[in-house]
Amino acid sequence: MHVDILFLNNKDMEAVGAGDMQAVMHDVERAYILTEKGDVLAPGKCVMRWGSTPEDENLYGRINAMPGMIGGEYNMAGIKWIGSGPMNYKKGLPRASVTIILNDPETKLPLCIADGTEVSAKRTGASGGIAMKLLSRKKASVMTICGAGAQGRTQLEAALLVRPNLHTVFIYDIRKDSSEKFAEEARERYPGIDFIPVDSPEEAVRLSDITVCVTLADNPFIHSEWLKKGSLLMNMADYEVSYGCVKKADKIVVDNWETIKHRMISTVALMYKDGLIRDEDIHAQLGEILCGKKSGRGTEDEIIYFNAVGAGILDIAVATRCYKTALDKKMGTKLAFWQD
Repeated sequence: MHVDILFLNNKDMEAVGAGDMQAVMHDVERAYILTEKGDVLAPGKCVMRWGSTPEDENLYGRINAMPGMIGGEYNMAGIKWIGSGPMNYKKGLPRASVTIILNDPETKLPLCIADGTEVSAKRTGASGGIAMKLLSRKKASVMTICGAGAQGRTQLEAALLVRPNLHTVFIYDIRKDSSEKFAEEARERYPGIDFIPVDSPEEAVRLSDITVCVTLADNPFIHSEWLKKGSLLMNMADYEVSYGCVKKADKIVVDNWETIKHRMISTVALMYKDGLIRDEDIHAQLGEILCGKKSGRGTEDEIIYFNAVGAGILDIAVATRCYKTALDKKMGTKLAFWQD
């Protein structure tokens, strides 16, 4: 018996479209739709933390295991294994490192081992982009990005695909040099847009149609009185925004409510734990809106709060597309898993 595995390193994945945001957004949309149709298995994250508190986790890091199976045109099982080292920047390394294993859903044998670092960053940006498309004002022109890391950059990339009227983007990070570097890079990549690093998020958020939070914060730094009518507030990580922001929102929208409750780190999840949010207070999941079961933005004046925690099936969908492209193009390295 002989069984091979295809190994795809970071350069291979880049060549087969892992960084194609338009394609990634399509994969992520399909994953949300297939979830609503019941054509996925998504057991949830298993989190291995260093330390015992959220503060420890944001200092010493974690490794998450995110298994799943997605049907439809993908028909693939697999797992995302993602390490998060918050202090990696001191060593010149990226915070996140991701390995994806794809398994045949029939035989359960492994088919592919791939670098998923770019997949992970892009699919989170894609989730944000889909939320912006469904929930922000169509003529949104001002945006604030809190967090000047890789996630901030992919959120911007997706935002400019779905909201091309954006002309001003404020960038806030607790490390001012990071926000200045982000702004400098963005000006070169997206000429014609005004990128403004800020020392504080308050005035920026007060002016913004869209505010995206992709930080390591474990205490809220965005407050309800800053939110203007018609704005979309995106809580893409942990406890970044105050309880008052969620209370002020006309609609609460999520990527997957059960997964958010299971992870129990974001503002809306903590409010649920404290008995301040009920299941029936959640207006919709993204998949419900994409399937037409629920509405997205209703009026120009609605304030909408969005929270996403992610799921392994998103990465598996993107990686499966890349794997199939690699097979067609005869790319990657075959490794002998079982040999005669």
